[in-house]
Amino acid sequence: MSGHEELTTSRLSLRRPSARDLDAVLAIHRDPATCVHNPSDVLTSRAEAEERYARWDAGWQACGYGYWTVRERDASPVLGFCGVKPVELAGRPILNLFYRFAPAAWGRGFATEAATAVVGWSVSAVPGLSLIARVRPENLPSQHVALRAGLRRAEHLDGPGYDGYDWIYAGNLPESR
Repeated sequence: MSGHEELTTSRLSLRRPSARDLDAVLAIHRDPATCVHNPSDVLTSRAEAEERYARWDAGWQACGYGYWTVRERDASPVLGFCGVKPVELAGRPILNLFYRFAPAAWGRGFATEAATAVVGWSVSAVPGLSLIARVRPENLPSQHVALRAGLRRAEHLDGPGYDGYDWIYAGNLPESR
């Protein structure tokens, strides 16, 4: 594995997804609770999970980084997924921080721990790109994760997203354009 394919924290192992993770991709994205704020991310079939995994893998092949599968270091069940992908916001290239966890993992600090590791990794591994998290205004847990991971509100960048209005949380972006 390259240096970017695995990150570790005191409790977690974040590893580049593999085809062995397809069941977890489907289970987590099939659960209505996990995509309540992002209904376009809901998966209903294994074929859709395979397509999602193929996009994630293509991102890894193109950039050398992407989304990681998150597990506890001493356990094998997948807790969720966390990582970054390059996107454009307000005409500039940036990294979009993503985190989605199974409901059984909620409330235990796993999303914050993984997101904090990914934010720290991005600052050193991809220093030329700013980082954002797009969060729905009503998604308070996700807002807390973004803030605890070191991002701050960037209201000047808020706007329409795929599934509704996005509040932007950012790292190393200017306050205004």
